[in-house]
Amino acid sequence: MNSGQVHSGLIIVDKPQGWTSHDVVGRLRRLAGTRKVGHAGTLDPMATGVLVIGINRATRLLTFIVGTSKTYTATIRLGQSTITDDAEGEVTGGSIAAAVTEEEIRAAVAALTGEIQQVPSSVSAIKVKGERSYARVRSGEEVDLPARPVTVHRFDISAIRRVSNGRLQDVDVTVECSSGTYVRALARDLGNALGVGGHLTALRRTRVGPYSIDQARTLDQLAEDLAVLPLDAAGRALFPVRELTEAEAADVSHGRRIGPTSDADVPVAAFAPDGTLVALLENRGGAARTALVFAPGGQD
Repeated sequence: MNSGQVHSGLIIVDKPQGWTSHDVVGRLRRLAGTRKVGHAGTLDPMATGVLVIGINRATRLLTFIVGTSKTYTATIRLGQSTITDDAEGEVTGGSIAAAVTEEEIRAAVAALTGEIQQVPSSVSAIKVKGERSYARVRSGEEVDLPARPVTVHRFDISAIRRVSNGRLQDVDVTVECSSGTYVRALARDLGNALGVGGHLTALRRTRVGPYSIDQARTLDQLAEDLAVLPLDAAGRALFPVRELTEAEAADVSHGRRIGPTSDADVPVAAFAPDGTLVALLENRGGAARTALVFAPGGQD
């Protein structure tokens, strides 16, 4: 494949239901005509919404995008637990949720908001002794993953509906959370806190860092017009910006340090006078040093 067919940049995809993130990467490789394609954070096949794809040199930005906060809309079903904590897994338990009140649901949601310790879903991509947790679960093994700190910035309820003749309740929510948070696990923990079990029946990612669903394009739309956010624009959206002089741009492009940036604790996108993204800089040892240098011109 000819990596020169499409310039480096990001593609904001509205992932369809039933597709894996790897499926989307494969499709974009064919559309873009390059094998240098990656994604910034997996979406489960059941989920839809924002999947950030990097093309050519922009794949080097993906590790920074993975760590940004995410926003989701979701539906949590109270009254049933599943092995996967979502609708794709078999029902493993639960009890009638008819008696659960709105006040109880809101109180349990509030307790899952803020800085919490979350046990990830056992059917996840987390590695346990070198093997994915989901593979161990599917082979019949019981997996106990340790809790880890995550932050749920927002956990808002938009609607509560009774289903299955009132035996179950569906709760529509919006969740804004830190990287590494499992919305499936929030559904599980909400059901457990209410004593009836719970799982996720719908999930749509509406934002990844600065990129929203309004910017996303379906695969059919991208097949007609491959909309690529240029590397320079992506850098400006993701990081604080430092405008370099010609001399500084030359130094940075060769990996030499320059004077410190004003943003001490975060990477800074450094731009040449012509607007080209030259590098990402970090302050170390009293100077700004290159964390990542982008090759000037062409594709790498």
